[in-house]
Amino acid sequence: MPNLELKKAREFGEIINDTFLFIRQNFKPLLKVFAYLCGFFILAGMIAGIIQQLEMETTLNGLKQGKASWQTTMATLFTFNYLLVAILSFCSSAAILVSTLSFIALYIQKGNVAPTPDEVWGYFKYYYFRVFFSNIIVILFVSLGFLFCLLPGIYLFPAMSLLLSMMVLENTNFQYAFNRSFKLLKNQWWVTAGAVLIIWVIAYACMSFAAIPTLVLKMGGAFFPGIEGWSKMFTIIGVALQYLSYVFMMIPVIGVSLCYFNLVEIQESTGLMDRINQFGEEKDHFSGLEEY
Repeated sequence: MPNLELKKAREFGEIINDTFLFIRQNFKPLLKVFAYLCGFFILAGMIAGIIQQLEMETTLNGLKQGKASWQTTMATLFTFNYLLVAILSFCSSAAILVSTLSFIALYIQKGNVAPTPDEVWGYFKYYYFRVFFSNIIVILFVSLGFLFCLLPGIYLFPAMSLLLSMMVLENTNFQYAFNRSFKLLKNQWWVTAGAVLIIWVIAYACMSFAAIPTLVLKMGGAFFPGIEGWSKMFTIIGVALQYLSYVFMMIPVIGVSLCYFNLVEIQESTGLMDRINQFGEEKDHFSGLEEY
C-alpha cells in the first residue's frame, strides 16, 4: 500500500479511517519523534506528578485520621509542586502538538516519506514557543466560551483546533490563522466538528484505558488488606501510566490536520494543483527550513 496522501478532500468517515492509517504507516517514526522531542517533558512531568500525588495522599490520610484540618489540607495540596505539574502539562501538550505537526509538514515536503527526529527537531525549535503561548490563549478563549452558556465554546472548539495546526502547516501567525480558521469552516462546521469530536473521544478513551490497571489495584486494596500496603506503589504506577498515555494525544493532532487539509482542498484545491504542477517533474524530497 502506498503511503497516505494527506492533501486531499475526504468524507467524514475517511477522516477517521485515514487518521489511523497514517499512524499505522508511520508508527515507528512517530514513536521515535515522541520519545526524542517530548520525552524530557513527559519524564519531568511524571516525576513532579508522582511527588505531588504522594504528597496529596499523605495529606488526605492525615485528614482521615483527624491529624489535619480542612484549611491545612487545602493549603498543603496547592503547593509549588502543584503549579509545576500544571506548567509541565502545558509544556508537554505544546511539545506533542509541535512535534506531530512538524512531522506532518516534513512528511508532505519529502513526498509522503516519514522524516527523522533530527529533521523534525529543526522545525520543533522554530515553532515551539510560538505554539506554546498560542495554545494557552486558545485554551483560555475556549474555556471562556464554555463558561458563557456553553454554546460559544462548542462553536469555537473546531476553529481553535484548526488554528494551532495552521500555524505550523502554513507557517503563519496567530492573527492570520485565527481569521483563516473561521473562513475555512464556512459551510463545513458540522462535518469538521463531528470528526474532531469523535477523534478526541477515541484519544481520551485510549488514555483512560491506560489508567484501568491502577484503578483495579486500588479498588482491590479495599477488599484485600495485604494489597492496601502497596498504595504508594500503585500511585507511582498510575501516574507513570497517565503520562505515558500522552502518546495518544498525537491522534487528535493528526485527525485535526486531516480536517484542515480536507477544508483547504474543498475551497482551494491546493493538493490537486500541486499534483498537476508536479506531473512529470522530479520531486524535491526535502527543502529544509530555508523556505521559512
